[in-house]
Amino acid sequence: MKAYRVHEFGGPEVIRAEDIDRPAPGANEVLVKVHAAGVGPWDGWIRAGHSALPQPLPLTLGSDLSGVVEAIGDDVHSFEQGDAVYGVTNPRFIGAYAEYAIASAGMIARKPKTIDDIEAASIPVIAVTAKQALFDQAGLKQGATVLIHGAAGNVGAYAVQLAHKAGLKVIATASADDLQEVKRLGADQAIDHRGSRFENQVSEVDAVIDLVGGETQVRSFAVLKRGGKLVSAVSQPDQQLAEKHAVTAVFFLVAVSTADLNDIATMVDGGILNTNVGTVLPLSDAISAHEMLEGKRARNKGKIVLKVL
Repeated sequence: MKAYRVHEFGGPEVIRAEDIDRPAPGANEVLVKVHAAGVGPWDGWIRAGHSALPQPLPLTLGSDLSGVVEAIGDDVHSFEQGDAVYGVTNPRFIGAYAEYAIASAGMIARKPKTIDDIEAASIPVIAVTAKQALFDQAGLKQGATVLIHGAAGNVGAYAVQLAHKAGLKVIATASADDLQEVKRLGADQAIDHRGSRFENQVSEVDAVIDLVGGETQVRSFAVLKRGGKLVSAVSQPDQQLAEKHAVTAVFFLVAVSTADLNDIATMVDGGILNTNVGTVLPLSDAISAHEMLEGKRARNKGKIVLKVL
């Protein structure tokens, strides 16, 4: 089978197409015939050698996928051959840029029925990240106020939709040309992050979802109420600042699960969540996709997806 792999860490040019043996699923695994694979920033970090997890070489890139179950390993009882599924390959977030991929049975679910494989492959990591940031990490409940930074980005767009659905008051920061879209997704207030300072318009929020990092993260401490929470999916927050402002601040890595994917699939099929596919390329253009990740090649807003022909 064809797979897109790296034998050394580096820029997009280290990605190479290879013919390798089709893998066989082990216990609690399934073999998926891949129809589409999502491309995310974490793929670029892994390729460049900047992953937060150990990544022995060589490896096949890619984590998000959608396709059909081809074979089942021992102790798998939730799926059968021929099931249409979507999700993530494994905790190392590798293996999806291929015609066939092994996936942990606990990190996939049945694909939403109302969308195609391209859309389904765009969802898993970013939507589950948004869900876990809001509810598992920040612990937000109906009526709470949340400030979401980077609200027009891939994770941010899901965070806005999920927060709105949950009955939260949603304040969002984005670029000026994205403000109307963010409001359409459910933001009660949208702030141009370049045109004004959000801390002059926002105060006493229950939680901040930080999808930007840097100075934006640092400035966010001042808008939290005492006992509030800053949740970052980007970088480790300053614990001294958290103590100074009497808040909690955490960085987390998403842990994709069948349960979360089932919840998201239900919302997609119910018309509650909108997907946003930006650019679709054939699997053979994996290098171009990574050049887009790094800003070396033009791309549309939204998720990059590789179609496996």
